[in-house]
Order: sequence, then C-alpha cells, then structure tokens
Amino acid sequence: MSRPLLPLSGFRAFEAAARHLSFARAADELRVTPAAISHQVRTLEDYLGVPLFRRSGRRVLLTEAGQILLPDLRRSFDLMEAAMGQVKRLAAGGILTVSMSPSFAAKWLMPRIEHFRTRHPDIDLRIDADVRLVDFSANEVDIVIRYGPGSYPGLKSVLLFEEELFPVCSPRLLSGTVPLRSIADLRQHTLLHDETINFAGPIPSWRVWLQMVGLEQAVDLNRGLRFNSSVTATQAAVDGHGVLLGRSLIVADDLSAGRLVRPFAESCPAGFGYYLVHPPQVASRANVHAFVDWIIEEAAGEGTGGEG
Repeated sequence: MSRPLLPLSGFRAFEAAARHLSFARAADELRVTPAAISHQVRTLEDYLGVPLFRRSGRRVLLTEAGQILLPDLRRSFDLMEAAMGQVKRLAAGGILTVSMSPSFAAKWLMPRIEHFRTRHPDIDLRIDADVRLVDFSANEVDIVIRYGPGSYPGLKSVLLFEEELFPVCSPRLLSGTVPLRSIADLRQHTLLHDETINFAGPIPSWRVWLQMVGLEQAVDLNRGLRFNSSVTATQAAVDGHGVLLGRSLIVADDLSAGRLVRPFAESCPAGFGYYLVHPPQVASRANVHAFVDWIIEEAAGEGTGGEG
C-alpha cells in the first residue's frame, strides 16, 4: 500500500514556527522569508483541513490541532535525524563512537582497550571523553557510559559497576615522618578533595566519610588540595601529596599495582553506578553488539549489575 504524498516542507515550516511561536524566527532558522513560512504552513493547513495557528494580538499561538500535531512531529524529526546519523556513521567506515567521562576513559578503559582491539581488529573506536549529557538524536554517539542513578527512560541500560568511596594514599605515608596508622592521624595529613562535577548529583565527600567514623569535628575540612578531576586527584595521591577519598573504580588499578594503599577498611557507598546506555534501535548493529558484549564480560569480574 502506497503512502500519501505528504507536504514535508509544510511540516518543517510548522515545526520551526511552533517551536519559536514566530514566523519571522522560523524564517531566519530555515533561511527563507516569513511569507514563505506562512505559505508553507497554509498549504499544510489546507492539507489537514484545520488551522494550526491563531493570533492573539501580535502573538502567534497554537490551536488545539497544532498542539496535538507538534509532539509527534518532533519525535518523527528526531527519529529521522537519528537514522540519518547512523547511516552517515556507516558511510564513514563504521566507526563506533563511545562517550564516557575522562576519568573512566583514562583509569578503566585505556588499560583494557587492547583486549577489545585484539578480539575485534576490524572495529575502529572513537572515544568521546566528556561528561556532558548526550542527546542521541542530535549527537553522533552510539554508546554512552555514564555515572549516575540508572534512570534512562527510553534507552537500553546495563549496570557495569557500583562504586564505593574509601581513603587511599601512597604507601610512603604509612611510614613517613608522621606515619598514617589510625583514622585519628588524618588530622596531621593533607586531605585531597575530589570535586569532579557529577551532573547526576553530589558524590559523597570527606565530610560524609568522617561523619561515618565519628571524626567530622576533629579534622579541618577547609584545608587541603582540591581538584576538579578524579584522575588528577588520584595522581596527587599516588605522588604522596596527601590522602584521597578514592572512588573504587578509579583507584582500582593503582591499588592492584601497589601505587596506592587503603590505610583503613571503612568505606561508604557512592550512591551511583557506571551504566552502559544506548538507544534500543542500535542494539542490532554488529559493532555495537560486539562492544556491549565485550565490556560486560570485562566488568563481570569486577562487580556488575544487570539490564534496565
């Protein structure tokens, strides 16, 4: 059964005018004249048999029919943009773009990426190290690994890791001039503060951990070194500049290698996890499927969750 011939230019003009509630601004966006926008909208109204806009003084407002049409039309445009983005990426050689925070890329993925490349030498990756939220319909990103609470409506998500926070430091601090042997000794050591921005909400700080062990009042939380990068904060701890409330995933390899130690066993939950997120429609792509299977397998031995 053939589809009816739709007035696509009218849909485009209507969506822009409805978004701006202005024919003039829609004309600027689409690089045509306001008269052209008006003509295209009128053609669409004639096709549908109902008015889509009404005037109130000098303002342009949507009619009931316009309000019904706009949300589904926007979703249709979003789906078309997403489909075109996928086709463009295939035309570019099938490069798989994965977005993640700089700290996850540097401290977890890079030490393991050769495992993926050995298994899938035909798949090229583009690592987008960024903490900004991703709009899959507007960005050329296939998969996102995000640190958050796990609520991603309309998207496929898999919990890779939950995270805890606990003090870490260089082994040198355990036997230095002022040996770090008990929690009370923190009063005589520099605290390293990781102030990395987390769009999902605040990550527990030294204050939370010290409250848990009953030493909040004994340690001056206004002192110390502060960092807006977990990687830099971790390196400062490795270099012996102080004691860091480390994020379990970020410090894991440094602990295994002996560059960092845990002077105390007490830990507190971060309240967030690392989630692999992607639109359902890309799951059937071979390169997406390969990367998802690989990273879940890599994560399995380090504490993993389940699908969402």
